[in-house]
Amino acid sequence: MEVARAGGAMYQRALPASPNWYCSRSSDVNSDGLMGVGAKNIVYLIDVSAASCTLEGELVGHRDLVSGFSFCQHPGQNHLCVSSSHDGKIRYWDSSSKSLLKEHEAHQSPITAVHWSPLDKNLVVSGDEKGVVVCYWFHTGDTFSLFPEPRTIFCITCSPHAWNTVAVGYKDGMIVLIDVSKKGLVMQRLRGHDDEIHSLAWSPLPGEDALYSRPEDSEGSGAGQATNGDSAGLEKGCYLASGSKDQTVKIWSTVKSKAVMTLKMPYLKKRGSAVDPSVKERLWLNVHWPKGRATQLVSSCYSGELVLWDLTKTGKLRWTLLGTSSEGQNHSRIVFNMSSVLLQDNRQLLLSTSMDRNIKCWDLDSLDCCWTLPTLGGFVYTLTFSPVGTGCLALGVGDHMIRVWNTLTTQNQYDIRSFWHGIKSKVTALAWHPKKEGSLAFGTDDGKVGIYEVYTNKPPQISSSYHRKTVYTLAWGPPVPPMSFGADRGKSTFSLYSCAGEGVILQHDPLKLSGEAYDIDQLIRNTNNIKHKLSPHTDLSWKPDGKVLAIGNEDGCIDVYQAPSLKLLCSIQQHHKIINTLQWHHDHSSPPELHCLLASGSSNAIVYVHDLRSVIENPPESPVVVTEPYRRLCGHTDKITDMAWSPHHEARLVTASYDGTAQVWDVLLEEALSNYRGHNGYLLSVDWSPVDPDVIWTGGKDFTAQEWRVSKQEFTKPPKGKKMTKLKEKKSNPNQKKKKTPGPGEMNGGPVTEGEKSVTGPEQSGEEDEGSSTSSSVPPPAASEMQRKPSAVPKTKDKPDTNLLKKKKPRSMLPLSTSMDHRPKEDLMQDCITLASVHHNHAPPAGCVPGEGEHIHFGLFSDRPALYRMFQSEEKGHVEAGHFDSVVYLRLWSGDLEGALQLAMERGELNDHLLSIAPMAGFEAWRRAVEAYVQQLCLQEQYLKAASHLLSINKVYEAIDLLRSHKVFREAIALVKARLPADDPVLKELYTGWAAVLEKDGHLSSAAKCYLAAGASFDAAKVLSRKNDVSSLKTASILARISGEDALAKSLALRCAKDLASAQNWVGAQDVLSSHESLLVHQLHLSTTELLTVMLEEARVIPQVSSSCHAWSSPDKGVATLQDRVRDVWEKLYEVSEASEGRRGAAALLQELKSLESPTPSASVSIRQVLQYSSIHLTHAVLSWLVDDDEELIKGLWQAVAWLRDARHFCVSAEVLRRLFPEKDVTVCSRKRQKTLHVSAEEGKAAANSLQAFVHYHRLYERWWSSSAHNQKVHSRDSLPETDLCARDKVEDKVEDKVEDKVEDKVEDKVEDKVEDRQSSESGKSTFSPTRSLDDLGLDASLLLSESHAACQATQRSVRLIQEQLAAMVQQHSGAQGGAPEPGDQQADTQTSSTTDPSDGHGSADAAEGSGDQETLLSLSVKMSELQKELCDLPDTLKTFPHPDVLECCLVLLHFSKSSPLVSESLRGDAEVLLRKFGSGPSALKASRRFLA
Repeated sequence: MEVARAGGAMYQRALPASPNWYCSRSSDVNSDGLMGVGAKNIVYLIDVSAASCTLEGELVGHRDLVSGFSFCQHPGQNHLCVSSSHDGKIRYWDSSSKSLLKEHEAHQSPITAVHWSPLDKNLVVSGDEKGVVVCYWFHTGDTFSLFPEPRTIFCITCSPHAWNTVAVGYKDGMIVLIDVSKKGLVMQRLRGHDDEIHSLAWSPLPGEDALYSRPEDSEGSGAGQATNGDSAGLEKGCYLASGSKDQTVKIWSTVKSKAVMTLKMPYLKKRGSAVDPSVKERLWLNVHWPKGRATQLVSSCYSGELVLWDLTKTGKLRWTLLGTSSEGQNHSRIVFNMSSVLLQDNRQLLLSTSMDRNIKCWDLDSLDCCWTLPTLGGFVYTLTFSPVGTGCLALGVGDHMIRVWNTLTTQNQYDIRSFWHGIKSKVTALAWHPKKEGSLAFGTDDGKVGIYEVYTNKPPQISSSYHRKTVYTLAWGPPVPPMSFGADRGKSTFSLYSCAGEGVILQHDPLKLSGEAYDIDQLIRNTNNIKHKLSPHTDLSWKPDGKVLAIGNEDGCIDVYQAPSLKLLCSIQQHHKIINTLQWHHDHSSPPELHCLLASGSSNAIVYVHDLRSVIENPPESPVVVTEPYRRLCGHTDKITDMAWSPHHEARLVTASYDGTAQVWDVLLEEALSNYRGHNGYLLSVDWSPVDPDVIWTGGKDFTAQEWRVSKQEFTKPPKGKKMTKLKEKKSNPNQKKKKTPGPGEMNGGPVTEGEKSVTGPEQSGEEDEGSSTSSSVPPPAASEMQRKPSAVPKTKDKPDTNLLKKKKPRSMLPLSTSMDHRPKEDLMQDCITLASVHHNHAPPAGCVPGEGEHIHFGLFSDRPALYRMFQSEEKGHVEAGHFDSVVYLRLWSGDLEGALQLAMERGELNDHLLSIAPMAGFEAWRRAVEAYVQQLCLQEQYLKAASHLLSINKVYEAIDLLRSHKVFREAIALVKARLPADDPVLKELYTGWAAVLEKDGHLSSAAKCYLAAGASFDAAKVLSRKNDVSSLKTASILARISGEDALAKSLALRCAKDLASAQNWVGAQDVLSSHESLLVHQLHLSTTELLTVMLEEARVIPQVSSSCHAWSSPDKGVATLQDRVRDVWEKLYEVSEASEGRRGAAALLQELKSLESPTPSASVSIRQVLQYSSIHLTHAVLSWLVDDDEELIKGLWQAVAWLRDARHFCVSAEVLRRLFPEKDVTVCSRKRQKTLHVSAEEGKAAANSLQAFVHYHRLYERWWSSSAHNQKVHSRDSLPETDLCARDKVEDKVEDKVEDKVEDKVEDKVEDKVEDRQSSESGKSTFSPTRSLDDLGLDASLLLSESHAACQATQRSVRLIQEQLAAMVQQHSGAQGGAPEPGDQQADTQTSSTTDPSDGHGSADAAEGSGDQETLLSLSVKMSELQKELCDLPDTLKTFPHPDVLECCLVLLHFSKSSPLVSESLRGDAEVLLRKFGSGPSALKASRRFLA
């Protein structure tokens, strides 16, 4: 049974190991103020009830990291506690006796959480990584397992109000409430968090009345909810708080089964604190609900701050920061665990553990920090007291920090400062300056040496000379040459010496660490005339008077030198293993005969003390060898790591050892006085207190530094038999070093059975790399120390495993003859007699044939024929055994090279060695061998090697073909270029073949390079353009232009420019086109498109998405027309004007413009493409202006507007008309250039009239809508509010419908509905009554109410109607012949028949008459012929240049006349006549019935 050690009987003060990280509950406190903290695999017990904390003891027994700890909080049982570990065990302890009571291993996976129920004194609940929950009853020992969810458990909390209710938090953010009395029945599943649940806390008071009065009670209710559960047993309810990695704290109601409150972490600016800025911060959100405070909750925050939440308040009043009364109270890193205790004086204390390795105690009333207990996160490699600052203890720790502890402070027993600037690895050596206060030298595991001034805030000085390995020892001493030269001229009186793992001792100048450090080996060689190599140094120690230097070496020898020349006085050859520590006896208050005592410790367990007084006082002429010690201190059972002489006694020494104990010796009597066994694991450092003769400080592998009294130790000698026990355990467990997880080290002074030298992980997550612990499902809080080499500090030199050094014995080439030498001794003796007879007689004995049979081995000792006979016998044996390689070598040795090669070729076992000697058999044999080897290599897919061998026999083309056939193109090309002429056609074939393979695999840029190398620039450009992105097209265009492929370059540049223009990157598009002079017309077109697009974007007619446009495209503040702005840009940028000639002449550009595509307008084309197509016609119009062709100018303008109108972009066409003709007169092309249109041809006049009609059409709508907008700003038809793009789109859609739909649909949906909408929105308002006439507004009624256009439009509608009827008939006929129609066809027929109502228009009377009869295909065909004839008789100008819908204009005028006297009676009469004549359809009649009564 493992037991814990009571701290009071062994140590006075101690710095414990750092609490484990990333555990939901690895610390807890009971009602008596005893706190338990899990650190590594140990639980430390700390008394927190007093004004300062006291370390009470340790609970030792787990073999892996402690993942959870909890006290039993019931009266009379609060000394009981439980701990869980990754070793799969749950252990129950008595904290008062520090003993193990029970344990169980019900879990099969690492345990992540444990909790002792606060309501049931016997119930303990635990959970593991696989999601298994185990309930254990302490009084009966019964267990049962539950599996509520297949998820990784992060935390578990038992309810303080219902014994059977347990809350479980999972890694994926789920919270589950289970009923352990019903076999783990899931009562509720609380969903709302998005990431790991770090902590759960129940409200200390039952019920949910405390927060019901809050107005935000329902706030955040949608953020979390409960599902799939049975909430029986939670009727009374209780609040549950949860903290998650998603940076929120939620308060859950078990009655409402949802989150009633969500608290988001406040962002707090991090204050300056001693924390490594290179370490990335993570968030661990721990929550704690203090006892008796139902409305107050404590949570951790981002950077170590603790926040007290008042759940009854809102906003910034809701939270208060702890520790704001003074600087430095808060933690500097994230907090993992919190627990609280209510003391007898009614003070409530909060205990917190953090990544900053501090345990803090807080007063929840004042919110101030009461005390801080620093902890250690690594091995304590070295500790030393300052010789100047009394009681100032420096500790070098493996967590990359130095601690300086003022051990004599009375107010704060743990007055410690940490230093980490400039330290990037473990601190393995420290040395205080012997005279200068606060000057501390340090050495690190990565070979750095530096000096800290601990009483200042300056960063350390780092020596520019680095060691290659771990720094073992630092020592201050007098300077030696060359640094001692000129010591009287301001040089330092002390030098800093460092000894490291590579065996070198460097001398540093403390006043100039940036200078070069000197290796003292050179001085030793020169002074002592040493020619051989010096043994690597492992330790050094200066005699306190600075006259003698002792150096320990790797071979166990100790050399003593006289300063400053370092003359060798003697060599101590007592130890036979690496020297770990050397210490001279102090020379103050001690007899002179003790001043020359040198104590030494090595990797064997004996401490030797030598008296060197005679050598030092009377230096010999030549070095002497010392082989006998002055005193021999025996008792330790493992290597010695450190030692210290007592400054208060004569010849009293303390030693630290790998056996886990510290031993105090009386050196003169060779007597063991006291043995300290308070550490778990081996010791690394020791020092004697400078003020108290009875106090010693030690540090070790267990991450602790301990203060203990010599007089209070129970034992006087180290435990016996440790080495033998260790050896036995190693033999019984030979695979021990392969384990990843270390053991706990030695327990209670007992043997270390695991993990002593096989440790591989970092000391603590965060010590080596903070991010290293995040890969596992539950980040490990700690791991054992990593040593960079077997002899890391403390220095050791273990013998390597001889089993690993044994090499596998090669197979014998002559196994038969060899076996004959392993017969019985009598047979071997007889062989000698027989062999003598063979040599000295003329004939061998009867039956003896050397090299055959039983005398096969005589072939080695007889003549050559006997040897050949032996070879033949050996060959037969090798063939039978399948060892053909041995047969080959035997033939080779016998001179049958061709036979050896032939056999190897037949067996496919040729190798480089055989091939290298093949030329000895002749060229033909070598050639055959090479060709066979090439085939063999190809089968092994070693094509490069095969090709190289073909080159050796000058078969270059064959080597190239081999590489090409196996698609090794890169090497094949390199071979061709290196060995063949540059114009060899095989090179082009290789490039082309490689390009085809690359192109097939999608490596287009590499394929293009191959085509370029092959001279196929056209193919290179084409393959690059296959990617079809902008950068590839641009590159391909430039490549084609450089290569002279102008046509391809132009086409690629055009494609690239179109893509850029589609993306509204106008600058990029123009840049691509500018490199080709022949693409000037495309530049003109793009500039026109850019002007048009930017103009419409600024007018908010289309969405603004232009990513890159020119400065000249910004809106003009003047009144210039759009065509004027186009001409201005052309003249300025492209020098295209009326006077331009040649390629820039307008006539030539007009011819080139004809190549631009302008498809038929369609509603399916996007607005950006429509603008590009419309710009083509606008460009054509401006170029026609430059050549003074008014006919083409007006037709170009008409086509530009018609494209927009026919593509159903009505608002856009209206805005373009307004910008083209701001004066509402289409004959006025430009006031700036005094351009008035003069057209005489019929088509030109028709185009001008059509444009003017549409200008009046838009003006009509403007005036109509303006008349109904009384007391409002007068808006034009296209001057809707700029921000109301949706309204514009709706109007645009309605107007566009009328262009393609039947008149009745247009009238009903577009005009009448719009009027009704406007009237309903303007109800109650008086009408606007202008006094001017309609003609005064610039509206020509004759253009809008043209009877010829009305007749043409009616005929066209009739044709469309009959076409729809014919299509419906054909579809119905096809369905009848093919059987039952498809459902979709039937639906289409229904829709078609529903839309073929009789239409108004010319000939509508006949349609009306026949509407009641059954239409036939013949009758419809006759009607179609008549209508087609009517259309043919109409002038072409009516059909080519249409006017706005006449019926629509009539209805608008009649509506307008109802609210305004602007419309004259004659005009109304004309409109009514046209409606009666051409609007006899049902829909038209319905829309006009109010006017035609």
